[in-house]
Amino acid sequence: MTTETVLRPSAEQQHAAELDALARADDRPRPPRWRMSPQAVVRYVLGGTLPDGTVITPKYVGDRRLVEIAVGTLVTDRALLLVGVPGTAKSWLSEHLAAAVSGDSTLVVQGTAGTGEDAVRYGWNYARLIAEGPSEAAIVPSPVLTAMRTGAVARVEELTRMPAEVQDSFITILSEKLLPVPELGTQVRAVPGFTVIATANDRDRGVNQMSSALARRFNTVVLPPPATEDDEVRIVATRAAQLGRALELPAEPPALDEVRRVVRIFRELRSGSTVDGRTQLKRPSGSLSTAEAISVVTSGMALAGHFGDGSVTAEELVSGLLGAVVQDRVSDAVAWQEYLEAVVRERADWRDLYRACQDR
Repeated sequence: MTTETVLRPSAEQQHAAELDALARADDRPRPPRWRMSPQAVVRYVLGGTLPDGTVITPKYVGDRRLVEIAVGTLVTDRALLLVGVPGTAKSWLSEHLAAAVSGDSTLVVQGTAGTGEDAVRYGWNYARLIAEGPSEAAIVPSPVLTAMRTGAVARVEELTRMPAEVQDSFITILSEKLLPVPELGTQVRAVPGFTVIATANDRDRGVNQMSSALARRFNTVVLPPPATEDDEVRIVATRAAQLGRALELPAEPPALDEVRRVVRIFRELRSGSTVDGRTQLKRPSGSLSTAEAISVVTSGMALAGHFGDGSVTAEELVSGLLGAVVQDRVSDAVAWQEYLEAVVRERADWRDLYRACQDR
């Protein structure tokens, strides 16, 4: 299946040319079964220009040292845990790290309240199990088991959403690098190159908190929200433009000034204070993450392209803004109305946004 026939290609498909160019130009030592050196992985994530002129687009905008620590962890026998509030690109970074390290970002376990041990260990082909009894051929390997056998990166999304007993299935895998198969009286030992990248949401702490035994098997890297408004504007504008192309939206990406307004609203409401610090604000209950800002801008592009003249204005952005900010119809509606009157109304260049909000 080609990248043209799917809605969202995997990272290794979408950026195949960049990965190939980096691998060819990379002359540094590579860990076992790594597609490129740790230094090249960092360059792939943060972007740059190769000696042959190939431009590597940034996949993550943030502290370089955090990325270096994350990549350095994958070289050791420790697993990597990416922690942060919603929308801090944990899954995005996990996917691109796996693509650069092992060329396969699709070995994923999605953590939910209903995730069972077979998603971490293995399941059975019950037709063969009944016909032949327990055998190697009857095993249905999990993504983790496949990664152990091939020396690849296994990704675990939302680790803390899994039940505690399922989380603890990782303890032996991460500490001993083996997976017992008691039904066959054997075990699978991981080959060099195997590692795990897990993500966890800061707001999920205490829901299914990790045991200390499991936590010790991870090196935790906390991903903060974008440090500056300019960084967040760049992230939102870039991702919205990419999504617009992928979805073939008949609209041009909005001007940076429009993106900046969305980002500033989110940042001010997140922090509970205006950018100049003069006005204190009520914080809505939602996370108002960078990912949600991208969704607001992309939604505006869809409305402008299909129901407008193709130009994204305040009118197209308002619906997405209201949906992102007002999640609790009582407390959030009060916080949003106060923000409109105390901040938006007083900014002369935001009058169009104020009018559009009043019309809703």
